[in-house]
Amino acid sequence: MPPSIAPVFLQMDLAGAFKVGLVTVVFAFLFVDLFDNTGTLIALAHRGGFMRPDGTVPRLNRALISDSAAAMIGAAVGTSTTTSYIESASGINSGGRTGLTSVFTALCFLPCFFLAPLAGMVPAYATASVLILVGAAMFKSVGQISFSKIEEGLPAFLTIILIPLTFSITQGILWGFISHVGMYLLVGRRREIHPVMYVLALISIGLLLLEHARF
Repeated sequence: MPPSIAPVFLQMDLAGAFKVGLVTVVFAFLFVDLFDNTGTLIALAHRGGFMRPDGTVPRLNRALISDSAAAMIGAAVGTSTTTSYIESASGINSGGRTGLTSVFTALCFLPCFFLAPLAGMVPAYATASVLILVGAAMFKSVGQISFSKIEEGLPAFLTIILIPLTFSITQGILWGFISHVGMYLLVGRRREIHPVMYVLALISIGLLLLEHARF
């Protein structure tokens, strides 16, 4: 039988979450989940050909709501943060284009309740090669970045290189936001900066400061 989730099911200290010392932690988790998920969804939508001509993702709000619900339900049953994963590119490459693909994948995971110890015997290096192939598939969109313009190439470069160096998608995105706004201001293209980007850049700076602050 699968292991009992009783020791972790609904074991939450909601009152403790409102303590002053945990405010920064709550916001950190909020933006980490938001930026990680947004970056993944945009990359997967681009890979699947779902992007609109203006570069936006259709029904992104529904995807974010689904991710938020999964994160809350996952926390309630005692799992680590549940979010969208870049490995979904393998499903897209296999022809998956609708939510039915995710439903079928979830059904395939049901036997893992009973086979988890057996699956745990598979070493990490046996699956690393698959992730390399997924990364190679996702790298196609990089060719569309205009690296000849430093204000566009540098933020993209920082985002791409900092993700593996810091082991964090969020770190790459934070520095991407900051450098994007900074470079556009330096080259005199401030009118092309969307107001939301100013807000995201300020939030990014605040998160980086909070990360190194001591309370």
